[in-house]
Amino acid sequence: MVVVEADGNYVEPFSVDNMDIYSGETYSVLFTTDQNSSNNYWISISVRGRQPRTPQGLTILNYNSTSPSTLPNSPPPISPQWDDYNYSKSFSNKIFANLTGSPKPPRTYHRRIILLNTQNYIDGATKWAINNVSLVLPPTPYLGAIKYGPNNSFDQNPPPDSFNDSYDISKPAQNQNSTYGNGVYMLDFNTTIDVILQNANALTTNVSEIHPWHLHGHDFWVLAYGEGKFTEKEEKKFNLKNPPLRNTAVIFPFGWTALRFVADNPGAWPFHCHIEPHLHMGMGVVFAEGIERVSEIPIEAIGRSGHSVTHALAQAILVALDPFTESPASAVYAVLLDVS
Repeated sequence: MVVVEADGNYVEPFSVDNMDIYSGETYSVLFTTDQNSSNNYWISISVRGRQPRTPQGLTILNYNSTSPSTLPNSPPPISPQWDDYNYSKSFSNKIFANLTGSPKPPRTYHRRIILLNTQNYIDGATKWAINNVSLVLPPTPYLGAIKYGPNNSFDQNPPPDSFNDSYDISKPAQNQNSTYGNGVYMLDFNTTIDVILQNANALTTNVSEIHPWHLHGHDFWVLAYGEGKFTEKEEKKFNLKNPPLRNTAVIFPFGWTALRFVADNPGAWPFHCHIEPHLHMGMGVVFAEGIERVSEIPIEAIGRSGHSVTHALAQAILVALDPFTESPASAVYAVLLDVS
């Protein structure tokens, strides 16, 4: 298979037999039907990044000249081991932007936010937290709160931009308790933002899970992946020449991922783990930018022209349009196409 697109952006074509597709990601691949047309061929799908509890999924690539009920001559292909992260990293590091269709990133940033993923307890329940804050959505959607300004609809204190330098990401936290929050990262409009996703040990010793992070309202450049704790020295690894432009990026166990985007889309935008239970357990943040521009949206744009819209109806519409509305998501998958 030749990969040519990722998350709606062209990439430099590269060939693979097997590809990791994390929840929230999309790819376009090309392949040539030049094999023996009297045979059918397996396509295999298996769980990656989590220990499988189901058998691999199988379907058939069928040539029109052959009955679709004819089984392939060879056994189904075997995917890499579910926890073979070296394979996963190798695949991710093959993805580069096709510069004829993707802009280069700004060479400098205005603000850097470092987000530490941790697994914690709150009132005895297992949660996920970012910089020790587990996200719980407020009753009023953020966009409605920004538009209509109800008092105390969400926490006006922003979450932390980073975490304590002394935190040891290789061990479970000494204090495993966290706190709920729904504050917002307020970004200056049209500025360049660096986000460092920092993974850490979960509650169980020597366990750090893989997480695909998805940003609404923007694409971002994936500048680098790294091992261990991020430091400013790691900036020398940043790819500023042809980094892929994505809307979902993975953070590997005990590692970090560096992203860059321009805050040029007015609104309140969720950024969260796309494994759906993790989002509902608190693994997410909200970026808000161009708030003054959002407040200028005329009420007529929400209702029918010439008709007034009640505050309650407008709120209901904004609930329906809330960017946190998601389709169900699952874990990480590998797709294997066998045309040998």
